[in-house]
Parts: sequence; structure tokens; C-alpha cells
Amino acid sequence: MGNAIIMVVASSLVLTILYLLFMNQILAMFGGTVNAETFQHSREYFFYIALGVPFYMFGQSLNPIIRSDGSPKFAMASTLAGAVLNIILDPIFIFIFQWGMMGAAVATVIGQIATAILAVWYILHMKLVKPSKKDFKLNGSICRKVFMLGITSFLSQISLVAAMAAINNMIRKYGALDAVFGQEEYAQIPMAVVGIVMKFFQIIISIVIGMAAGCIPVVGYNMGAGKKNRVRELFTKLLVAEALVGCLSLFIVELFTLQLIGIFGAANESSYYTDFALKAFRIYLCMIVLACVNKACFIFLQAMGKAMESTMLSMVREIVFGVGFALLLPLYFGLDGVLYSMPLSDSLTFIITLFLITATYRELRQGVPVND
Repeated sequence: MGNAIIMVVASSLVLTILYLLFMNQILAMFGGTVNAETFQHSREYFFYIALGVPFYMFGQSLNPIIRSDGSPKFAMASTLAGAVLNIILDPIFIFIFQWGMMGAAVATVIGQIATAILAVWYILHMKLVKPSKKDFKLNGSICRKVFMLGITSFLSQISLVAAMAAINNMIRKYGALDAVFGQEEYAQIPMAVVGIVMKFFQIIISIVIGMAAGCIPVVGYNMGAGKKNRVRELFTKLLVAEALVGCLSLFIVELFTLQLIGIFGAANESSYYTDFALKAFRIYLCMIVLACVNKACFIFLQAMGKAMESTMLSMVREIVFGVGFALLLPLYFGLDGVLYSMPLSDSLTFIITLFLITATYRELRQGVPVND
């Protein structure tokens, strides 16, 4: 735990410095240079968010440690405390103090600081261990183990970032070529709309990840005890539950699209905004059921110790399909090609996922007594 904390603090400080030094280049990579107004708002928000990176990373890294110490309720409460504080401060800073984009960023960072402070308090009151100064001295062997165990999640996340960067850049490029969105007054619409769609998608995937992550300790315990039948039963229930989450999400997307746009504050006097938002939600998320099942399979395979399969499946989805189709389809379909890249990527990934699901069931049936 001591080594993990030092590694997180050190890496977060390095990241903060890199973010501040290469702010303009990073914003350009993710499509923040659509026009001068967008770029100005992006820089303002990015600067304060970059300052909060150490607090965010510290709070997030301590969360699984707190859960492992037998306090999942405290872990949840510390995360919710930061989120609730952020929600409360947002309207105060943005509208009352008139801080605009800076207010939104500062409110987010203060929420992250609150979560980090609660994590520090918990470290000083842990149940199973009492950390001392010597525990925070870096140990090469421990650092290597932490690195190897975390590389799977890192590669999965960084590949997702690459896919998002490709999508945003294609939106900026082909939006500028569109007859409507090539005009200065409408140039920000495609980026804003796809940003909202991605936010909704992230909410659904967060639910999926939470359900799958909850299975990890159960899978580990029963695999270690040789109870493969229990693991197989859990796998079935997880896949069904994740598919139901996807179906419910698809139902909401198809029937309540305008309401979703309104929730994210996307009111716009232009009909172009509404028309593009309707198209983006319905095309981009039409295969969200498959996306939910794919993500559940990624995490379950990792829980079973199949880190290589999990990593490769995730990288194929995000790098090969996600980045590949985001770059390729706009050549033939323009701006719509960016939207079609998501469902096509999820559909092709699901074909591979089905193969892995079948192989996993076959493995879990081996060595299991008939009456078990």
C-alpha cells in the first residue's frame, strides 16, 4: 500500500507538469480547437483540472485499498461525498460567482480534494494494517508486481483514450467540411453533441463496470476453491444482467432522446443542433447492448486471471476497430461515418467476445462433477 501511494503521487505530479507544459497540444489532440471560443473555454477548464490531477488520482487509487480493508461503504461514501460537493458548488461558482468555465473546474477539483482528504483519514485508521514511515520506502520487487498487475487496466484505458482522440479529431475535420457545420456559428455543434453522447455512454458503462467489478472477489475466491460451477453460474447471471442494462439504455435512448439532450443542458436555438443530436444518439448508441456485454466480458476474463485475453480484446475494440473505423468511415460517409464507427466496432468486437464466452464456458465445465 505504501509503495502504491508513492507511485501514484509521483506519477500524478509528473502528469500535472506534462499537462501544463503541453496544454495546447493535448487540447488540439482531442479536438479542442474547433474555433477560438471553444479553445479558450477548453484552456480555462483544462488548467484547473490539471492542478487537481494529484488529488483525483490519490482518491481513486485509495478507493480499492479501502474496499480491500473491509470498508466498501466508506469507499463509496468518500467518492459520493466528492461528487455531491461538486454538484452543490457547480451552480454556486458558475452562476452566483459568475466564474463560468473556471467555476465548473474549481468545483470539480474541490470535490476531488474532499475525496482525497477522506482517503488520508482512512489510511490513519485502517482495520488490517497500521502503516509506518518505512512502508513508504520504494521497493523494486513490489513496484514491479504493482506495475504488472495494473498494466492490463492501463492498456485498456489508454486504448479508450486513443479511440476518443481519433473520434474527436475526425469530428473536427469533417465537421468543418459539412455544409452547415462548416459555418463559424455552427462549428461547435458536432463536438458538443458527441460529447453529450459520450457522457451518457460513460454513465451506462460505469454501471456495467460496477456490476462486473463486484464479481471480481467472488470469482477469485471460487476459482481458488475449485468451485467452477459457481463461477459459471455467476458469469451467466452477469451477462444477462449486463444485457438487460443495455436494453434499458437503448429503450431510453430511442424514446427519450430530446429529454436526454435537455438533461445535459443542450438547449440551443438552432434546429441543426437538435437534428444532429437526435441522429447522433440513435446511431452512435444503437449497439449499446453489445457494448455492455463486451465490457462485462473484458472484466470477467481479467478476474479469472486471463489478463492477456482481456487486454487484447479491449485493445482490438478500441485501437483496431475504434480508431480504425473512426479514421476510415468518414472517408466515405463524411461526418456520419464517425457516428457509424461506434456501433460497427461494438458489433465486430461482439463476434470475438462470443468466441471467448464459449471458450470460457467450456473451460468452466472441465473437471466439474456431474452432480456438482
